[in-house]
Amino acid sequence: QVQLVESGGGLVQPGGSLRLSCVASGFTLDSYAIGWFRQAPGKEREMVLCINYSDDGSTYYGGDSMKGRFTISRDNAKNTVYLQMDSLKPEDTAVYYCAADGPPVPACYLGMEYRGKGTLVTVSS
Repeated sequence: QVQLVESGGGLVQPGGSLRLSCVASGFTLDSYAIGWFRQAPGKEREMVLCINYSDDGSTYYGGDSMKGRFTISRDNAKNTVYLQMDSLKPEDTAVYYCAADGPPVPACYLGMEYRGKGTLVTVSS
């Protein structure tokens, strides 16, 4: 049974950093695409960053504003994927979700097969 559990959200001041964690169970990361998405109040869900571990680590960003500020990494021993967020802005405030898409053709897209319950990130002074 595939399960994704996010953690690490909270309140941070503008310009600050947070690292979100996504603990995956029921599958191994190498065969999946793992993405981070977010949904702000009153807005549609959008992709933040996605990496396809089954495809030589192809990485996709949801927008230019995220490049250079958000990075993704993983710890195979813990089957965990991290989203490092730096230089945070108030407009980054949202619930952040981890998602996964598996075989036969893992892909990064809004409707990825599995999704966690999310963790709230609030950027405010």
